[in-house]
Amino acid sequence: MIFGEIIRIALRALTVNKLRSLLTMLGIIIGISTATVLISAGQAVERYIYDLFAGIGTNVLFVVPGQLTENQDPTAEPRFGELTLSDARALSNPLLVPDMVMVAPEADAKATIVRGDEALEVDLIAIAPQHKDIRGWDTQIGEFFSQVDMDSRRRVAILGQTAFQSLYSPNENPLDTQIRVDGVVFNVVGVMNEIGMSQFGNRDNSVFLPFTTAMDRVLDWKTTRGDYKVTQILVSVSSEDRMAQAQIDIEEALRERHRIDYFEEDDFSVISQTDFIGVFGDITAVVTVFLGAISFVSLLVGGIGIMNIMLVSVAERTREIGLRKAIGARRRDILQQFLAEAVFLSVLGGIFGMALGALVMRAADSQITALQLTLQVSTVAGVVAFCMATGILFGFWPAVQASRLSPISALRSE
Repeated sequence: MIFGEIIRIALRALTVNKLRSLLTMLGIIIGISTATVLISAGQAVERYIYDLFAGIGTNVLFVVPGQLTENQDPTAEPRFGELTLSDARALSNPLLVPDMVMVAPEADAKATIVRGDEALEVDLIAIAPQHKDIRGWDTQIGEFFSQVDMDSRRRVAILGQTAFQSLYSPNENPLDTQIRVDGVVFNVVGVMNEIGMSQFGNRDNSVFLPFTTAMDRVLDWKTTRGDYKVTQILVSVSSEDRMAQAQIDIEEALRERHRIDYFEEDDFSVISQTDFIGVFGDITAVVTVFLGAISFVSLLVGGIGIMNIMLVSVAERTREIGLRKAIGARRRDILQQFLAEAVFLSVLGGIFGMALGALVMRAADSQITALQLTLQVSTVAGVVAFCMATGILFGFWPAVQASRLSPISALRSE
């Protein structure tokens, strides 16, 4: 039997009872739509995470206080330990870290900024002038901090985009206006370009202060020896190829400074962009596999539904099968016909499922713009191939049953 004839007969058989065919495809539709949304969401999250940490820079190492857990998860709660401004200055010594380009201390805290009658809860980020080059941060309005601001501990502030929009009208110039940060008066000297989310939170809803100013006038984070504490130290490395060696040099320098014995664990951790991406990628993969397993259950139910309805179809069309065999149809022809019907049911269910999934993603994308949910060509191809395999797998036994019918017995059946 030619391929076109097989398709024509299969389509005619499915359209005889449209409602039954639709109900049979329902399990496939639900399973495929769920799988499509989950796969696309997983891909979107991976892209989002990569873009999120790509902004860090490929040649930047983060030194944070405390030793991470045994699995080296950068998102885990660190063990006891602290870093200081003196540590940052030591790491800026090229004799200790030859591959170092520049170093910047950073401190992160919560604060309340007030302008007039408006009060806003924000992240307070104490930074150094080197952040402009290391992180690629710059001002949209005004100027970035200078070394003079750091050395003289000037009370100047740069607002993040969200903080600026919350405290000022659209056409208002914020430069040389005053705000209070936890009760301390600061002059606004700039508004930061949009930064977005980072591994440490929303940088746009922030106020940026010179590191030394923040420490002396707002935070008062000092060790018992009077040194400034830091949340993290950013180290820019000369090239990506030198990252591993730079990490070793940083660890050796800090172990010596912190007087850590050979058999003792570090009280700090050195993390790269790759570490962050790897950990969050692993988490995303686990969640995607788990949710994919749930989708597989729906597809399994849909496949069983196809097998059941095909067995019913074989029983209802016994005389038709007998007649076709009597006029010369071979077992292979009957087998191909029923397999084609099962595959059509599965593939059509998959197409409807992808369409439903695309509608769900479109609705979700309008609400969650950051993820940019899209249906990839690879996903479509994978779904079609999977549906064809499902149709063949669950339609094979009914097709075999139909092909084995004796024409004499089939024609005698009522």
